[in-house]
Amino acid sequence: MSKSRREFLRTAVAIGAAPALALLLRPQRSDAQDLPRLAEDDPMAVALAYVHDATKAKNPRYQAGQTCANCQQLQGEAGQPWRPCTIFPGKLVAEPGWCSVWVQKVSQ
Repeated sequence: MSKSRREFLRTAVAIGAAPALALLLRPQRSDAQDLPRLAEDDPMAVALAYVHDATKAKNPRYQAGQTCANCQQLQGEAGQPWRPCTIFPGKLVAEPGWCSVWVQKVSQ
């Protein structure tokens, strides 16, 4: 039952790679709620006409019914009042909010 050095090394690499691979493939825990909320006076928010309440949007591109909650850019778990957005990395936006980069969410 003697193994060759090559078989031993192959087994050792496989055993060592398994935990590393498991770490890479595990679902990432979301700490999104730890992120700061986007302020309406944030320079990027101002540039993109972001508001916490879409009904108060004063931008000609806004159409009734458009909110962050139904925007393709919004991430995170539905129903959370504040969620991450791809347009404002590192910040949370309000679900009932709106900005000029709004894009209709595509059903999957």
